[in-house]
Amino acid sequence: MINLNENYWTERYRNGYTGWDIGHASPPLMQYLDQIADRNLRVLIPGAGNGYEAVAGYRQGFVDIHLLDISRFPLERFAEQFSEFPENQIHHEDFFDHQGEYDLILEQTFFCALDPSLRVDYCKKMRELLKPQGKLVGVLFGIEFERSGPPFGGNMEDYRELFEDYFGIKKLEPCYNSIPPRAGTEVFIHLINQ
Repeated sequence: MINLNENYWTERYRNGYTGWDIGHASPPLMQYLDQIADRNLRVLIPGAGNGYEAVAGYRQGFVDIHLLDISRFPLERFAEQFSEFPENQIHHEDFFDHQGEYDLILEQTFFCALDPSLRVDYCKKMRELLKPQGKLVGVLFGIEFERSGPPFGGNMEDYRELFEDYFGIKKLEPCYNSIPPRAGTEVFIHLINQ
């Protein structure tokens, strides 16, 4: 098993091995945020990396949006590029150590970056971080990869079996608005902390 620690991710960022980085906010997440009337929700983006969704959401009026990443490297770059973003909403921390309560957690390439052995722990931690009726919304890979990751893939049947033990499932379906290179390979999730 690869040690997916801070050093691993920092080296990936430093060396430009960031295949998950699409260079802009993810269309499925932005379309979801566009539909939310209450811009005062407390939002977390774990594994935020370069923070495209965070800055896009912030500029749309989500003033309580938080970035979290295990690597300081992309967070420092983000803070330099977007100096208007509140510094106290940028968290350099391991997801499993983070404390807080959120109305919404956005999932964009974080789940697939964790070793699959941590998926139950991921669900437990998400429930801990979400307020009652809080939502976990985002995109997962809906394919299995030939090589061992990251990224780590999966399929809708396994995801349903995993998530139904921890959340109410509002949506778990093929993603219809993926970026073209990922068309047909992603699953959209909308889970509720019940």
